[in-house]
Amino acid sequence: MEWDQLKALFERAIMQNEGHIFAGLGKIGQTVLIILLSAIAIKFGSLAIQKFFDKQREFKYKLDDKRTDTLSTLCISILRYAVYFIAIVTTLQSVFGIETTTIITAAGVGGLAVGFGAQSLVKDVITGFFILLEDQFAVGDMITIDKMMGTVEEVGLRITKLRHYAGDLYIIPNGEITKVTNHTRGSKGAIVDVSVAYEEKIDDVISVLTQVSETASKEIASIVKGPEVLGVMDLGDSGVVIRIFAKTVAGQQWSVERELRKRIKDTFDREEIEIPYNKIVVINDKR
Repeated sequence: MEWDQLKALFERAIMQNEGHIFAGLGKIGQTVLIILLSAIAIKFGSLAIQKFFDKQREFKYKLDDKRTDTLSTLCISILRYAVYFIAIVTTLQSVFGIETTTIITAAGVGGLAVGFGAQSLVKDVITGFFILLEDQFAVGDMITIDKMMGTVEEVGLRITKLRHYAGDLYIIPNGEITKVTNHTRGSKGAIVDVSVAYEEKIDDVISVLTQVSETASKEIASIVKGPEVLGVMDLGDSGVVIRIFAKTVAGQQWSVERELRKRIKDTFDREEIEIPYNKIVVINDKR
């Protein structure tokens, strides 16, 4: 077959299917347009939600900042799912010509499928709802979930995002959250155990520790109550253990413990109070 004949056949095929080609291109264009409009709606909707909650912080009767952040992320999550749903329905109806009744019927069948095959998804959403309703934790709280400890970055209907202090991001389905330890609600305890040598006079050591505690109480703003020298807690292998306890602002207990240890070490150095440590005694018998 010559080239002219092939060319003629190709042109005839294009002319016969020209309508289908343009229709297909039109459907692709409409789909792309719907996706772009959905992305724009999510972008500007999220900005509007954030602006609304930022404005709410200026009101006289305002919500807690952490509660505000949590509601903000939740509203953005709901907006995202709603736009996705509308975009899918619009694409199926206007681009592919599927009737709304068919979509609703499919949604009903899908609901049955969810009931039987996607129970974990339903569990995640229901658990997320009760987490928000009961205010178990909020954005910015430091919590522990199943040995995973970190700061809450996002609370959604389906997942919770937890940022570890080392930078790791835990993404936890809400349905798997069964027990939560919240480290940022109420006052927290700072406990410092100090070991001193058996050769030291315990009453003198307690007196020095009391002075350190009184000074720390005045100078460390995050201390709510104390510090208080509780007394001797243990008689160890190489020294006497004395415990100091203080109540602090939530989340500041670890920094208070570190500061107290530093102050105690500096004071012991000045007062020449010995802190026990492992020693090697060498006996040189020259007999």
